[in-house]
Amino acid sequence: MDLLALNLRHLRAVTQVAALGRIGAAAQSINLSQPAVTQALTKVEAAVGLSLFERRPDGMAGTAAADLLVPRIEAALHHIGNPRVTMSQMRALIALADAGSYVDGARNGGVTQPSLHRAIGDLSLAVGRPLVERRGRGIGLTAAGRRTVRAFRLARAELVAAASELAVLNGRETGRITIGAMPLSRARLLPAAATAFHRSHPQVEVRIVEGSHAELIEPLRDGEIDLLIGALRAPVAGSDIDQRPLLVDRPVIIGRVGHPLAGRAGVTADVLAEFDWTIAAPGTPLRTLWQRMFDAAGVAAPPVPIECGSVITIRQILLDSDFLTLLSPDQVAAELAAGWLVKISDTPGELARTIGVTTRAGWRPTALQSAFLAALDAAAGK
Repeated sequence: MDLLALNLRHLRAVTQVAALGRIGAAAQSINLSQPAVTQALTKVEAAVGLSLFERRPDGMAGTAAADLLVPRIEAALHHIGNPRVTMSQMRALIALADAGSYVDGARNGGVTQPSLHRAIGDLSLAVGRPLVERRGRGIGLTAAGRRTVRAFRLARAELVAAASELAVLNGRETGRITIGAMPLSRARLLPAAATAFHRSHPQVEVRIVEGSHAELIEPLRDGEIDLLIGALRAPVAGSDIDQRPLLVDRPVIIGRVGHPLAGRAGVTADVLAEFDWTIAAPGTPLRTLWQRMFDAAGVAAPPVPIECGSVITIRQILLDSDFLTLLSPDQVAAELAAGWLVKISDTPGELARTIGVTTRAGWRPTALQSAFLAALDAAAGK
């Protein structure tokens, strides 16, 4: 089912019938005729393949399908904010933002360029501010445009979630869960959860998007990613992001087999400072722990000639040199088992990072998303 193909006025009518219990009262509240509201209900019910209301002498009673659908519609309409906005305008702005041009936006959206121009122009009038501006030979979103497209993407995410929940109610498990995967989650935790989830829900697609926190946090905020897994950041007061811990990871110092420090007992911070290091850039949790290791010992941290967050690249650097790095053993488990790399030592002092799930504040997971979260908990040993 494609709820994004429906009319927003029809979806709004569903919420009003649910709230007021009568078609007449719903029609009056949204300035439509009773036949128009009845037609709206018929179209939405046809699209979802389920009855939304039971017609009773005392009014309309919502079914289980309405209990799932109505809160999602209300959340979507809240994100959109403006009752003058249409679904076609919402789709048009998202298509333009995704493509970066009218030519590609029209092609991807399956409309003509004049239709896309007209939809964006009408939308700008509806919201009372310009959403797109010329930038040289190209176009870009204004600040208002960026805020609006984020709101529209979040509205879309709610309607996609509604379609997934209704499919389950219809006896079909379909849809997609999109996971943002930061480096550490890719080693053991996420693969274990994804395979366990697939065994229980083989019809549901799991899409994994790899990247750093900086690369993934905005797609999460936009609703393009459902949840983000990796090292948690320091909480920020009033943030629009929620974080939940899964496990505590204790990184160790890694080097090549045959490294001058391999097998040496009592490796101290001042000895470690004599070697070259390759490690992620400043601001990442791992780099912060690395700096803390030297600070706690009162030793000046050595220079980092090669800043890198890619485990594959770091592995090759270690194999070809006497560089050291700080990683979770899970991230190089295969290399340790193969005898290519070795643990030089534990970190001096107690250094640890918390690995967990990051979501949008107020995010309400679907039943399938909740099942994936349960698989993550199981993989983390919770």
